[in-house]
Amino acid sequence: MKIRQNIPNALTCGNLLCGCLAIAKVFEGNLAMASCLVGIALVLDFFDGFVARMLQVASPIGKDLDSLADMVTFGVVPGFMMFKLIGIAYMLTMAGPDNSAIATGSKTFPLQYLALIIPVFSCIRLAKFNNDTRQTESFIGLNTPSNAMVICSFPLILQYQPGMHFMVNTITSVWFLAIFTVVMSFMLVSELPFFSLKVKNLGWSDNKLRFILVGSSVALLVALHFAAVPFIILLYILISIVNNIFLKKKV
Repeated sequence: MKIRQNIPNALTCGNLLCGCLAIAKVFEGNLAMASCLVGIALVLDFFDGFVARMLQVASPIGKDLDSLADMVTFGVVPGFMMFKLIGIAYMLTMAGPDNSAIATGSKTFPLQYLALIIPVFSCIRLAKFNNDTRQTESFIGLNTPSNAMVICSFPLILQYQPGMHFMVNTITSVWFLAIFTVVMSFMLVSELPFFSLKVKNLGWSDNKLRFILVGSSVALLVALHFAAVPFIILLYILISIVNNIFLKKKV
């Protein structure tokens, strides 16, 4: 019985382990590997809750463990990754395009410290989620995995899609990264409702926004690969704004 109860917690600990390994890879300068580890953690984060509900073994300890793991993987990791990305962007601006700069990023640029607000606001976001009774069916504020997904897509675009010049030029701009950091941190703690991707049935009327997002995401991924991720999260934000401000429908 104890083994069954701890299966979801084991998955959550896998999420945490991926986050710790990702931090190590960020410090080593291997941002692409760190992003892949966060991707694995996302899968584990989805399945720990799914398995807990399926086995009917959800517990307060599991909930706390999940938040602590998410804080590391989806809060600390993207914060340090953005710290590194701003430093890389600064070096590219000062020295011109140089692939070796992406691997080293040894010098510290003062604006890099702005990235550390990401873990702070992620922590606030997770604390609010754990104590806000309004967030049982949806989210209030952008969830931390979505924010982490966007940030972690940047190194993958730089490494595997360098031919997408507009995207590369954008995400190697110091000022874009700084503004992005502030805006996304604000989104984490905003009062804007976001719909959850959890489904209770497969009916169109109850899940049309989810189906639209999933269908659009698949199409974008096929067309743009890693570069699709920022557009998917932007689409998620826009759909949530339209739904909750203009349609005012809870899903």
